[in-house]
Amino acid sequence: MTITETTGSILQPDRDWWRGAVIYQIYPRSFQDTNGDGIGDLRGITARLPHVAALGADAIWISPFFTSPMRDFGYDVSNYTDVDPIFGTLEDFDALIAEAHRLGLRVMIDLVLSHTSDQHPWFIESRSSRSNAKADWYVWADSKPDGTPPNNWLSIFGGSAWAWDPTRLQYYLHNFLTSQPDLNLHNRQVQEALLGVERFWLERGVDGFRLDTINFYFHDKQLRDNPALAPERRNASTAPAVNPYNYQEHIYDKNRPENVEFLKRFRAVMDEFPAIAAVGEVGDSQRGLEIAGEYTSGGDKMQMCYAFEFLAPDALTPGGIAEVLLDFQKAAPEGWACWAFSNHDVVRHVSRWGGGVANHDAHAKLLASLLMSLRGSVCIYQGEELGLSEAELAYEDLQDPYGIQFWPDFKGRDGCRTPMVWESLPDGGFSSARPWLPVPESHLSQAVAAQEGDPASVMQHYRRFLYFRKAHPAFAKGEIEFVRTRAPLLGFLRTHGDEKLFCLFNMSEEPAAAELPSGGLKPLEGHGFISDIKDNGINLPAWGAFFARLA
Repeated sequence: MTITETTGSILQPDRDWWRGAVIYQIYPRSFQDTNGDGIGDLRGITARLPHVAALGADAIWISPFFTSPMRDFGYDVSNYTDVDPIFGTLEDFDALIAEAHRLGLRVMIDLVLSHTSDQHPWFIESRSSRSNAKADWYVWADSKPDGTPPNNWLSIFGGSAWAWDPTRLQYYLHNFLTSQPDLNLHNRQVQEALLGVERFWLERGVDGFRLDTINFYFHDKQLRDNPALAPERRNASTAPAVNPYNYQEHIYDKNRPENVEFLKRFRAVMDEFPAIAAVGEVGDSQRGLEIAGEYTSGGDKMQMCYAFEFLAPDALTPGGIAEVLLDFQKAAPEGWACWAFSNHDVVRHVSRWGGGVANHDAHAKLLASLLMSLRGSVCIYQGEELGLSEAELAYEDLQDPYGIQFWPDFKGRDGCRTPMVWESLPDGGFSSARPWLPVPESHLSQAVAAQEGDPASVMQHYRRFLYFRKAHPAFAKGEIEFVRTRAPLLGFLRTHGDEKLFCLFNMSEEPAAAELPSGGLKPLEGHGFISDIKDNGINLPAWGAFFARLA
């Protein structure tokens, strides 16, 4: 018997639940603290789940809460099958699942399988000698004759991707921090161990996984150098522009073809359980959509993947949105995307794309409605539903090693990780102690309590639009077809069965007019936007949208 069989869940088994689902991402350190140490915990998540359920989300994705030295705040795991004491216990996690299922929310957890902490017992044994039982569980290589690293591979966090170990007198691979050694998935024993981790959490009742850095699992066995990348092909979606990581085409240190067979093995374990789904994070600036298509094709790998196109700093434009969706359709005709505008690794999108925007709330509402109207599933990052902007932190307040490394040209990820604001109090209602990151004073007026009951608030718009989305299956399951419009307008049709919806967005601060499709057109209500229809035309206000059903 699995734990969920005793929870009184109102969820019905549905292997297709993920298609078009809205998934709410929780960064546990910053969601709610219940024990007064200034760090969020599992009990805090459980206490605040009614907020997520009231919002209308289908599932939650919880960033890592496993045992960890917290050099990268949980993305450096030292025990895959236990909860770090700062977050609570396995019993706290069981209670969280039970409450989520009672509220109709599925639970996805963040698995980091490409690397571990250097404090993981596997790595401690592996580095102890060249002949121990786990000697080949990580990626070890001899130096070049002159003592330099085996090849030119770079770390996303800066510098060489190789670190010297004085015991083995070899280098080990780390695509991220030196304290995050890469596992060697070419070793079948490593694969079995990771599939065992997967099974442990499935038996505990989780409904799926978000798979961190899913295209980093395998490396080139020959350790060939990556080729240089032409300057005109560089972009900063995977790493900030100040990082030389962008100077290489990463064809040998990640994106390896061997990964496909492992993903099939991972999927086979999921399929032993009812209604399980996974979404993979594809971190690649050049081939992200292509890889996402490969990993979601055939019905035997991942259900969903997301690339970094909408997490990049580039301005969001009507043409750019259409290009991304069409490119994904071309790369993955049978695949499925999961779109996000914000997460725990990037500048919050209302700041990234809204510099100088006069009407902050209208801009936030338009972007939310656009995201939830695209073909694919959706991830919403905590605080996004409040319209929170990126926090400006002083250098002395930084916790993120990435930001500390590249300050001030790149300020790191702490600005999007500040605590959730529940009340308009100095600590935002997050903790009775000093929070691990400061709560920006500018966020307090946007607290959940301050927006509750205000029909004009960003939070109430998210709730309203999620209800509207659920009332029309074409949004979650339907096909998408873009219609010819002029910037700043973006228009498309969403079609599912007999339902055909026309969606039009004004992505600017100025009013815009457009012709409407001919034929039977029935404007829809319940989405929160107001527009002026005259004859065959429509006038949309700044950051306005229009939705109608076509006959």
